[in-house]
Amino acid sequence: MNLTDMRTLVRTDLKDEATPYRWSDAELDRHILYALKEFSEALPLEQKATIATTSGSREIDISTITDRIMLQAVEYPVDKFPKHYQRYSLWADILTLLGDEVPDGSDAYIYYGMLHTLDATTSTIPPKHEDLVATGAGGYAAISASVYSTDRVSVGGTITPREFLTWGKERLRQFKQELKRLSRRNRVRVRSLYKPYYPPVSKSMDFGP
Repeated sequence: MNLTDMRTLVRTDLKDEATPYRWSDAELDRHILYALKEFSEALPLEQKATIATTSGSREIDISTITDRIMLQAVEYPVDKFPKHYQRYSLWADILTLLGDEVPDGSDAYIYYGMLHTLDATTSTIPPKHEDLVATGAGGYAAISASVYSTDRVSVGGTITPREFLTWGKERLRQFKQELKRLSRRNRVRVRSLYKPYYPPVSKSMDFGP
């Protein structure tokens, strides 16, 4: 699967397979990207980064971790059994360890989720979820078409703006409902060893995504 394949899948759902196309490639790519971002928020690409600590400092600069959506855990010191997961706080790109362990300059493992990739050559979307992303993209494309003029919508077919709106809303309902079911926030994991800490000033506590 690549961006071209995804675009074809979306066009099939939209019955927009004959030229001249109702949606340009650029328009569909925009809707695909939007759906991909929502998918990534629910099911981010799981990654692990190795970052060196600074001796005597609890702060770790994670600015090198780009396209980050969430942090899952911080392991320090590394490669122990059982693993040593640390409580932490995060402000901008500075992660602060809050446990008893003071870093000595050795590496820490950062477990995080990032945006999925979908471009001309590659994709990180699991094959079983490709249709889901296409569903979301098709829904956004249909709703976008519903705001066009009747003359514009009628090119290549007889579907009315209201029909596009109804179809698009239903597709988005399915998309968002499935994202909610699959969301990382609904997956049960053992978190007691690496609950992130947030300052009391927030008046709330979130024990992880």
